[in-house]
Amino acid sequence: QVQLVESGGGLVQAGGSLRLSCLASGRTFSSYTMGWFRQAPGKEREFVAAIRGSATLYYADSVTGRFTISRDNGKNTVYLQMNSLKPEDTAVYYCAAGSAGVSSLSSSNIWGQGTQVTVSS
Repeated sequence: QVQLVESGGGLVQAGGSLRLSCLASGRTFSSYTMGWFRQAPGKEREFVAAIRGSATLYYADSVTGRFTISRDNGKNTVYLQMNSLKPEDTAVYYCAAGSAGVSSLSSSNIWGQGTQVTVSS
C-alpha cells in the first residue's frame, strides 16, 4: 500500500509562490495517477490538479495558468508549483493516489495528511 506525505506549505503574501511536495512510499509509484486536492474552512474538498503517467495533466479552472503539477518517478515525488497565489487559494492541500484514471482519485483511500497553505492579502 502506498503512503503519502506532503510538505512545503506555509504562509505567503498574495502574488507569491510555493512548491508543495508529496513523497510516496512503495515501488509502484509510477503506475499511479497522482493528484492534489484542497479544502478551505467551511468548504467542500475540491480538485486542484492531477497527473496521469508522465505527461497527461489536468487542472481546475481556478488554477489553470498559475499552478503546475509534475512528478519525479525516480524520487517517488509529485510536486505542485503554485505561482501568483491569491487569498482564495488558502486551504489545506492534500495529495492523493489513484490506481486508475483521474476519476479514481476522489474515491481513493490513499491520501496524505495535508499541508496548510495560507495566502495573506
